[in-house]
Amino acid sequence: MAAAMRHRGPDEDGFLAGEPRAPGLAMGVRRLSIIDLAGGHQPIWNEARDVAVVFNGELYNYRELRERLALCGHRFATQSDTEILVHAWEEWGEDCLTELRGMFAFALLDLRERHATAPLLFLARDPLGIKPLYYTQTPAGFTFASEVRALIASGAAAKRLSQDALTSYLLFGGVSEPVTLLEGVFSLPPGHRMLLHVPERRRTPRARPWWDPAQSPAARDSNRPRDLSAAARRLRPLLEDAVHAHLIADVPVGLFLSSGLDSGAIAALAGRARAGIQSFTLTFPGTSYDEGAMSRLVASRCGTQHSEIPLESGAVLSRLDEALAALDQPTMDGINTYFVSWAAREVGLKVALSGLGGDELFAGYRTFADTRRVSRFIHIARFVPAPLRRAAAGLVSQLIGQLSTPDAGRKATAAWAAPEALPSPYYFTRTLFPPGELARLTEPRFRPSTVSADGVTLEPTWLGWLERTADEARKLEPIAATSWLEMRTYMASTLLRDTDSVSMSRSLEVRVPLLDTPLVEFVGALPDVARYRRGVQKALLVEALGEILPREILRQRKRTFTLPWEEWLRGGLRARLEASFADPAPSLAPHLHEGGVRAVWAAFLAGKTSWSRPWSLYVLNEWCRRHLAA
Repeated sequence: MAAAMRHRGPDEDGFLAGEPRAPGLAMGVRRLSIIDLAGGHQPIWNEARDVAVVFNGELYNYRELRERLALCGHRFATQSDTEILVHAWEEWGEDCLTELRGMFAFALLDLRERHATAPLLFLARDPLGIKPLYYTQTPAGFTFASEVRALIASGAAAKRLSQDALTSYLLFGGVSEPVTLLEGVFSLPPGHRMLLHVPERRRTPRARPWWDPAQSPAARDSNRPRDLSAAARRLRPLLEDAVHAHLIADVPVGLFLSSGLDSGAIAALAGRARAGIQSFTLTFPGTSYDEGAMSRLVASRCGTQHSEIPLESGAVLSRLDEALAALDQPTMDGINTYFVSWAAREVGLKVALSGLGGDELFAGYRTFADTRRVSRFIHIARFVPAPLRRAAAGLVSQLIGQLSTPDAGRKATAAWAAPEALPSPYYFTRTLFPPGELARLTEPRFRPSTVSADGVTLEPTWLGWLERTADEARKLEPIAATSWLEMRTYMASTLLRDTDSVSMSRSLEVRVPLLDTPLVEFVGALPDVARYRRGVQKALLVEALGEILPREILRQRKRTFTLPWEEWLRGGLRARLEASFADPAPSLAPHLHEGGVRAVWAAFLAGKTSWSRPWSLYVLNEWCRRHLAA
């Protein structure tokens, strides 16, 4: 298992096995050395050698926690952030999670005699799911890892495709929390924990939430800002502190700089916090996708040492197999981030800051406006009898398609024809293949989670996660609700998962300052009037940092970072996709309708659908061919 994840930690490995006090338990770790390069070996034990931990991530407040724990009498053997965990567990138990500020997934073994029944194994994941943690239960026992490929390598995970997860993938272009594409392999959801007794082998432990932003200090603050100007004044120091904290490392830290507002904001703040920080941009010379000129301007204004890495279509083609191999789960989105990570390593970085999270937190996506429109659309549809809705579906698709795109017409048709098919109007805005089209590709499965009388999820499903997230969002104002839906679904299941797997495949740690927990809790607790202004892109962020951002960034139209897939799929990649579609992976072929796949490819070639739909099918097929072969 450790060998299957060597890319995540090429610097060293560590193991805990054969411990007589924990029969049948083995833990391993691969380390990417960032803090305390010489002394942070894992597993790390406490002084009495009865509490041990393996850890993936970074704790940005570890110095403050170290001082507090030292005052409580704890003695430290290293300067690493990992060691904080064993002492925090001794001092605060499970409540230690609320003290941690950072991105993390860890497993902690407690062998102390105070546990009369058996030693404890405690697993936990950070509030937003920046770092992953997967698990499976079989008759042989319980197995967990940072990547699905490690579970496959262990032999514990059967190479069987999950029909549930396949439905989720086709719906959204990524497999939704808490399932994976492998039957019986699950993700510990963001902000959740799990407690096991060793050597219990048969009973699957249950994931329980530990983070609730509604109970955060920011949410309980009766003096929280009620207007945008006051909120911006309070936000500014939180942003500064978040970027400053995320620069903590014993190796160089750089940043990915696009022409966008989020990365520009981080560059401006990082440039003030540390002189000469290294920035880099991936460029596409001679194309409309090239952001080199704007990035150079921002780098000049922010005082960063800037590098550009040109990427030609030939380089993408030559590295495409390598990029696909980096995906721990299939996704329509992750290849973009792979090449960004490749560029970061090309300029010698081991840690890079990213602007991920800004669109979700500051209402930068079109989904914030689209969700309102779809909500009104669905409200009308519910007053129309189902037979009439079905009869008018073709007209709806045609009208919306003419006003926007054919894919937008398909989404509108799905919401019109079956408004109850998904738990929230928001989910229709994020669909890749809407509910009405799924049956052309596969036998869709919408299975709710099994929940016990005490509210604990017994059998997790992606639909159950969507329903729970939608229920939480209904308690919020419209902007806050869409923000929460974005963070718990698209961001967690696609953006963060992709970023982690493809960056770590290049042994690169990506940090996301805009997802700093205190910052997220503060913005999440604001009323909509204090975080949004009609007609102003990311109004709260602009209000907070406007005078330090280059004016050119503020004036430009919003762009999304993407590779020129539309051109490449019609050019250099066309033969590759057609060959893949003609030879479906044996593990996938029984689940996917060949005629539906051909229809999607033909629609793309005819200009009737976007590149993302055939591309997602190609990635799915190649992932199954690579990972699910007998």
